[in-house]
Amino acid sequence: MDETQFDTAGGVRVSRTAAPFDPDLLADLTRQVEARRGGVLSSGMEYPGRYSRWHMAYVDPCLELVARGRRVTATALNERGRVLLPVVEAALRRAGDPVTDATDAGSAEVIIPEPEGTFTEEERSRRPTVFSALREIITSFAGPDPHLGLYGAFGYDLAFQFEPVRLRSARPASQRDLVLHLPDRLYVLDRKRETAVCCSYDFEVAGQSTRSLPREAGPQPGVPGDPDRRVKAAGFGEDPRPGTFARVVEQARERFARGDLFEVVPSHVFHGTCASPAAFYERLRQRNPAPYEFFLNLGEEEYLVGASPEMYVRVTGDRVETCPIAGTIARGADPLGDAENIRALLTSVKEESELTMCTDVDRNDKSRVCEPGSVRVIGRRQIEIYSRLIHTVDHVEGRLRPGFDALDAFLTHMWAVTVTGAPKAWA
Repeated sequence: MDETQFDTAGGVRVSRTAAPFDPDLLADLTRQVEARRGGVLSSGMEYPGRYSRWHMAYVDPCLELVARGRRVTATALNERGRVLLPVVEAALRRAGDPVTDATDAGSAEVIIPEPEGTFTEEERSRRPTVFSALREIITSFAGPDPHLGLYGAFGYDLAFQFEPVRLRSARPASQRDLVLHLPDRLYVLDRKRETAVCCSYDFEVAGQSTRSLPREAGPQPGVPGDPDRRVKAAGFGEDPRPGTFARVVEQARERFARGDLFEVVPSHVFHGTCASPAAFYERLRQRNPAPYEFFLNLGEEEYLVGASPEMYVRVTGDRVETCPIAGTIARGADPLGDAENIRALLTSVKEESELTMCTDVDRNDKSRVCEPGSVRVIGRRQIEIYSRLIHTVDHVEGRLRPGFDALDAFLTHMWAVTVTGAPKAWA
């Protein structure tokens, strides 16, 4: 067992204990996350130079951050979170205006005011938004530990705090645009180094310590297995009518002809019941291993489960990386069939043009915050083979300019062109 201590930039004394754990515990942690706030992040594929295999889990975080529009709320989820809340509240107040009707001693709220004036493309990521509050919190907890941080989910509507796009659909008042957790115990499995380490954190703030306080919390009401849980019909809506998707494609073709669009990503929504999000996550990992697999219990009976082959954006020091994916074909029936389909994919002018366009947009995104001349394609039309599909992937990197950080890189890529299409605002 290894114990270290350090002080964060915000004056928090952190004590970290690192101890080995049995990797078989991760399956049990997944089941725990089904009933409690927490998350499981894993990787089922390895491509040297891009993706490595790892696994991480946490349960019962001590603090939660939620954004609804420009309103940001920090909530202590247990007594340990209450020790940290003064530091988080001070950070929030540096970014926004306190909400006067916030009466719960276990939470703090601010509203980020609408900015005045205009911002250049290079300055847009510093426009006052909910990310201004996140930047202040991250600064307060900055330290040498590689795992202590915020984990959770960002909603697509956050982009509208930067892009003046007219909303075509009404949003429910209960919609959360951001949910982030601050875990104080993390289980980290590094398959490359063959290490499994549990990192437990204690905090001391203004003479108050978390050392004697319990980490565990009770299961949430309304989780799978709870007899009071009911599938809510409200908000499910109807499945798309036959032909709906085809009509969207026709509209897109008209926009292409007019020159409004270069690429669009049509989709449709469907619904079904899920008896166990944890079992769904495990089955998805088995059926569709991917570089990015995730299972998050966000509270309020909301889960996020997925497996994605594509990196959104990764920042290591001042290095920014992305791996745009465009160009897809089905797996063959056998290795010779795979080889034939790879040949067809690599000789397709359409697939090559699409990936080129996506990478050009990606390079432009980086150019806002990266050093001139540092943005370059370091891998071109690389083949990645998954359980059912074969993709062509580019690998792009850049170096952040002084004064910009990982959040700037995150924001300038909002959202990935391979998800939105291009030009992004039109798409």
